[in-house]
Amino acid sequence: MQDFASELKGALTQILSMDSGFLEIIGLSLRVSLSATALSCLIGLVLGAFLAVSQFRGRQGCIILLNALMGLPPVVVGLFVYLNLSRAGPLGWLGLLYTPTAMIIAQTILITPIVAALSRQVLEDLHDEYREHFASLGLGMPAQIRAVLWDGRYSLITVALAAFGRSVAEVGAVIIVGGNIEHLTRVMTTAIALETSKGNLSLAVALGIVLLAIALIVNAMVASLRLSASRLGYA
Repeated sequence: MQDFASELKGALTQILSMDSGFLEIIGLSLRVSLSATALSCLIGLVLGAFLAVSQFRGRQGCIILLNALMGLPPVVVGLFVYLNLSRAGPLGWLGLLYTPTAMIIAQTILITPIVAALSRQVLEDLHDEYREHFASLGLGMPAQIRAVLWDGRYSLITVALAAFGRSVAEVGAVIIVGGNIEHLTRVMTTAIALETSKGNLSLAVALGIVLLAIALIVNAMVASLRLSASRLGYA
């Protein structure tokens, strides 16, 4: 019990001190996760909207595959990106392995199916509601996609926040393609794993507290947006 109190006191001291190394780890985590979330939303929202609005042979198979990809193991994604970015891989000439860019690529691949699958369900429900109205106006697919994306914007923001929460807590893929290099690719999750193995529990606990705080903030924002959407009649 005394050891736990000591480590917790050390963690709080670490947080309050806000030294450059501590802030560097947090800043890189946020930069990588926000970049991956932005890219996954650009791809996933468009893909989700297309599947929600369009009708084509094989559409149900695409939806099943997309839902299956939501459960992609992070280490498998990391291995896939590693093999492609390594010197022997097809993209090795880019020299991206063990860089923040490689981590962003891995996280984008990991969370894009989540964004696409969740947004598809939200937008498909909206499209079913407006189907007759769209038909009466003679709107084409691009116009329908723009309409459902705009009308479902509150729900889609919650999808993006959920994707960010998944991204910032990821460790398996980023440690494979990033290498957990100090001052270059060390993020909160990989630093927690390393410092715990080294016995430096104060720093590990401090980073864990920050990670939990981010998770709480994201969930509070999701709840607030859902409440606002309900009051405005969007949900």
